[in-house]
Amino acid sequence: MANIGFIGLGIMGTPMAGHLVSNGHTLYTYSQTPIPSSLIEAGANVCANSADVASKADVIIVMVPDTPHVEDVLFGETGVAKGLSAGKIVVDMSSISPVATKDFASRINALGCEYLDAPVSGGEVGAKAGSLTIMVGGSEAAFDKVKPLFQLMGKNITLVGGNGDGQITKVANQIIVALTIEAVGEALLLAAKAGADPARVREALMGGFAASRILEVHGERMVKRTFDPGFRIDLHRKDLNLALTTGRQLGVALPNTATAQELFNTCAAHGGGNWDHSAMVRALEIMSNFAIGQGQAEK
Repeated sequence: MANIGFIGLGIMGTPMAGHLVSNGHTLYTYSQTPIPSSLIEAGANVCANSADVASKADVIIVMVPDTPHVEDVLFGETGVAKGLSAGKIVVDMSSISPVATKDFASRINALGCEYLDAPVSGGEVGAKAGSLTIMVGGSEAAFDKVKPLFQLMGKNITLVGGNGDGQITKVANQIIVALTIEAVGEALLLAAKAGADPARVREALMGGFAASRILEVHGERMVKRTFDPGFRIDLHRKDLNLALTTGRQLGVALPNTATAQELFNTCAAHGGGNWDHSAMVRALEIMSNFAIGQGQAEK
């Protein structure tokens, strides 16, 4: 059993931390929001700040929304760096900039500590089930030490390469997911406008080469109009912004990623920032003045 720090107890972080404490690890926590009572009742220790967490834990896990939040948690006035001592491991499980990640890792390494970037895929459902996909960048030695903890939170756990490689894998994941949602949305919208039953079209496509997890889950959401998150459009917009920014930094063209981002932006402009990302189809429906399953696109 290990002393684990967990910083950031939101929709994802709370169940992830819960798996650690319920399996006997000593958990030290800090969050900008109140620590959930379920964690405290399970035995989690509440700390004054991020530095306090780092001083007490051997492995410090960070799970916050975006790059500036991670930088503040790590290097702010009461940040993790202030509480570290040589030999500890910092694990960032947020989804942030791959370029910034390499800088953060080098600054933590300079303090005599290891750094792993380990973003996740699977959403709230995967966090609660302990079935997240975890994409890791960092040294093999640090990965081997932390892997037993990853196995309590996820099922598909891969050491991709060095620092930053975990984050670039997550960015790639979010590109594929967004573009597949867009393709499914176009296909079902076309079928519905042509007069076919979109539910049966989806069922037929699930038996062929077009089958995918996106068609299965998000195609059903589009047909049934169930756009409660899930994974919020605003969070996917953040991830695609990371993709487009990284693409510009590396000189890589990402034209369809840019299109997907504009469709998300359209949804957000219509009050849909908190919709599930499958609701990207609403942007297509607005442009087509026709909605899957209901005839007239909502304005």
